[in-house]
Amino acid sequence: MSDASTPLAEADLAALVPDWLDWSQAADELGVTPAKVRTMVRDHQLAQAVPVAGGGPRVPADFLQDGLVVKGLPGLLTLLHDAGFDDRESIAWIFTDADLPGRPIDALRENRGSEVKRRAQAMAL
Repeated sequence: MSDASTPLAEADLAALVPDWLDWSQAADELGVTPAKVRTMVRDHQLAQAVPVAGGGPRVPADFLQDGLVVKGLPGLLTLLHDAGFDDRESIAWIFTDADLPGRPIDALRENRGSEVKRRAQAMAL
C-alpha cells in the first residue's frame, strides 16, 4: 500500500488497484476499438500504467462503470496532468486512501466528484 511518505511515482500500483484491464478488455467494456482506448489515454479521458514489471499497459477496471468512463474522471485526469502528474502518479493519487473519506476513485464512482476535484485543485496550487 501507499502512504503519505511514499512518493506517488513509487507507489505499488498492483497493491493499490485491485483489477486491471488491457486495452482490448477496456475497449470491449466501452464498446470501442483498442485504438480508441489508446486515443482516450492520450487525451486524458483514461489513464494507463504497467502495474507489473514486464507486463503491458493496463487501465484500472474501476475507471469504467456501466460501459462508460466514470463521470468526472477525464476532468480530474486533465487537472492532475496540468499539475505535472503523469498517468502512473495520477492513478496512484486516485487510488490512495486519503481524507475524502476514502479513495478519490470511490468518490467519483459514487458521484461525489466535486470534492475530489476541489482537493486536486488545492493540491495543484
